[in-house]
Amino acid sequence: MSGYRVGFIGGGNMARALVGGLVSSGFPPANLLVSDPDESRRAILEHDLPGVTITDDNDAVAAGADCLVLAVKPQLMREVCESLAPAVQKSRPLIISVAAGTHSRDIDTWLGADLPIVRVMPNQPALLLQGASGLFANELTTNEQRDRATEIISAVGSVVHVRDEDDIDAVTAISGTGPAYFYFLIDMLIRSAEDFGLDPQAAHKLVMDTAKGSASLAAVSGETMQAMIERVRSPGGTTAAAFEVFDNENVRKIFAKAFAAAKDRAIQLADETDK
Repeated sequence: MSGYRVGFIGGGNMARALVGGLVSSGFPPANLLVSDPDESRRAILEHDLPGVTITDDNDAVAAGADCLVLAVKPQLMREVCESLAPAVQKSRPLIISVAAGTHSRDIDTWLGADLPIVRVMPNQPALLLQGASGLFANELTTNEQRDRATEIISAVGSVVHVRDEDDIDAVTAISGTGPAYFYFLIDMLIRSAEDFGLDPQAAHKLVMDTAKGSASLAAVSGETMQAMIERVRSPGGTTAAAFEVFDNENVRKIFAKAFAAAKDRAIQLADETDK
């Protein structure tokens, strides 16, 4: 995993997580390059990532990288790509985009065309190296390049491959947006615990530890989630009482509607970028 150079355009949170994850996994810092226009951010990067080349020169990073990670905001993607096009067409690195809502075909056009491009949808837990990312590779990406992209993104968590780029919209709605759904449930549980009279500190600990323990158990059980629910929901018990309310209020339908709205918005954002 150390025989190539990885460059990052943008030094924000996701880029920092990826660079840090790569270094932690044994990738040589000398083979990593990061470009960012913000002087204060560069100073932080230099402090946090010793040995990594930090610069404000996008072209230099593009020229020196075998893999070029585009980690800029979606609204800046076109401008950044068009400015990079001459350098990228000369060096022709593997392009990896971690920007939400930007089609690979648009990135290809803005960079001058005919490039291997991998589009990745990471999520917020990647900042703790516990992310879940969806990955799509265009038709010009070789198997070796796809594997290389997978190695890079795996530095911050798990990776799932999708064959159709449209599936990235589903990834966005589920794992990309998903952390907020869990935060929402955690927040509701904490608020309810406090309403019931529990001390805020105790409420927070109970809910957080329950969330961590439940996720860990679900990950290793090998059972369906419905089977896991049934293990907790005894007839006539407290869980059964709670689920009777969920069923009567059709909570599953409400959540399904919300997830679909997130997917539809992901499609809309990508279409807006096309125009």
